[in-house]
Amino acid sequence: MKSIQAIPKKIFSLTDLLKQVKSWRLLNKKIVFTNGVFDMLHQGHIASLCEAAQQGHILIVGINSDASVKKLKGPNRPVQNQNDRAMLLASLVMTDAIIVFDEDTPLQLITAILPDVLVKGGDYSIDQIAGAKEVLANGGKVHIAKIVEGFSTTETIKKISGSM
Repeated sequence: MKSIQAIPKKIFSLTDLLKQVKSWRLLNKKIVFTNGVFDMLHQGHIASLCEAAQQGHILIVGINSDASVKKLKGPNRPVQNQNDRAMLLASLVMTDAIIVFDEDTPLQLITAILPDVLVKGGDYSIDQIAGAKEVLANGGKVHIAKIVEGFSTTETIKKISGSM
């Protein structure tokens, strides 16, 4: 029988995350931040997270809260609640920290963390990325991750709805 190891503590409050970021910085770790809804984890998400993780030593993932998702995506979203989404992301080897945020964008979170690298998917231009200006002004960089065509939570939900 295989033993299943517990998921290390990766889901943080802002206070605890800022303490952890300070510790990582003392170890000269390069901090990377990305964000999204991550409602139904798919190949496009995994590719983006892998690309983000390759930009530094520590990958912090911000996820929209359930209330934020409803506001942005409509009353039928999210499909999975924020705790389930956070747990799925925490189980991935490339993630180091997960934090849930309530705002429409992670701007406040990004300005609190000031990551060395801010990563967003290729469906955004740099002027559309929340926190890009602040990260660049702090000496960091913005990386636009490649999009894996054919993978979208919205399209997946449409496929499921059409087949039932």
